[in-house]
Amino acid sequence: MDRLRDAGCAPGASGWIDEGDAADLIFGMAPDAARTALEGAFGKTDVVVQSSLTRTKALLIADMDSTMITVECIDELADYAGIKPQIAEITERAMRGELDFEEALDARVALLEGLAESDIERCLADRVTIMPGAQALVRTMRARGAKAVLVSGGFTRFAEPVARTIGFDVAIANVLEIADGTLTGRVARPIVGSHTKLATLHAALAEHGITVEESLAVGDGANDLAMIKAAGLGVAYHAKPIVAAAAAARIDHGDLTALLYAQGLPRAAWVTE
Repeated sequence: MDRLRDAGCAPGASGWIDEGDAADLIFGMAPDAARTALEGAFGKTDVVVQSSLTRTKALLIADMDSTMITVECIDELADYAGIKPQIAEITERAMRGELDFEEALDARVALLEGLAESDIERCLADRVTIMPGAQALVRTMRARGAKAVLVSGGFTRFAEPVARTIGFDVAIANVLEIADGTLTGRVARPIVGSHTKLATLHAALAEHGITVEESLAVGDGANDLAMIKAAGLGVAYHAKPIVAAAAAARIDHGDLTALLYAQGLPRAAWVTE
């Protein structure tokens, strides 16, 4: 609390959400100064600074690859074609904001032309792992009445089963064109990219009568930046530097249950099944 006091933040009460794991530090002024004062002050501890009045969220908009799952699906799919390093390099540059996302997606998918459709199911079964905390986050929020939308620059063949497994209301993603059991090397239009993610946030707010302050967006790559900046709480999750620098909150150490703690929910309130 001394750090908050020294930063001019008018600290008030404090208390544990879950003892030893998550705590609330209440203060009355200067949120930007509070974030600066607290980040890095407690070792490998994540800090989320927000209004206590709107911390409970009614809408979750989430990225998939490297956010709700532990891998980049296109990179893993490329491994079946023997070209993972080549495609992974393009993916990394696109997620860092060094390449245009749509152009980079077209280029990567073109390299997969001729890959067997059956390799998609193999990849899904063998390579795709749900991110720790994802199911608890989504299922807890939905149990409390929130809406949850998975919106991915990846592919429906992965996003739809992942969304069902985790518990999302709906999944939005790109469609790989397939003919005669093989990938054509093309993606159906329109491409789901940064604009789609932002539009999905706005559409969900309007459809369900939710205020922007009640929304939570989480992602890791440059194509997530627009929705992260527009949400009531925009979170960079183990993110690329360009995203981490711009987001209002970062989760660098914990798993996705940190976003339940950010809403003041102790472990006893989480829904895990």
